[in-house]
Amino acid sequence: MSNITGTIFGYRKGKVSFCIQSKSNSSEPILLLELAVPTTILAKEMRGGTLRIVLESSCSYNKNLFSTPLWTMYCNGRKVGYAVNRRPLNSDMEALRLMRSVSVGTGVINNEQDNELMYLRASFQRVRGTSNSESFHLIDPEGCIGQELSIFFFRSPT
Repeated sequence: MSNITGTIFGYRKGKVSFCIQSKSNSSEPILLLELAVPTTILAKEMRGGTLRIVLESSCSYNKNLFSTPLWTMYCNGRKVGYAVNRRPLNSDMEALRLMRSVSVGTGVINNEQDNELMYLRASFQRVRGTSNSESFHLIDPEGCIGQELSIFFFRSPT
């Protein structure tokens, strides 16, 4: 087990991304996924206080779990579409740059294009299962985020 920085972010009128970094000010993400749900829908799901995201893949040709290109996504038990593993775009790097000084928290950042960037950034406990499973669990020691959040990666053997 280890701790990493996890950031869920997206523009209010766009889709959500989930980024894993070794530290909040790291310039290179370990993983960046574009999730199937719009930012506003995920924000509504999070208002309930508990969010479970399961990402499942049957792709077995990659040794590294995080190099899997496509995941089936479940949110609180409901299939909501897919998550795509992709390289960061300039807009992703700009969003992460705007949040570089934030180590833990939630918020909204306004940018020049009059588009609001919503985010949740926190430390996550990284739990490595087998070579086909890994999970991330939000660490909220002071209760300042008020959110229970877990993200599970599971690759089923074919």
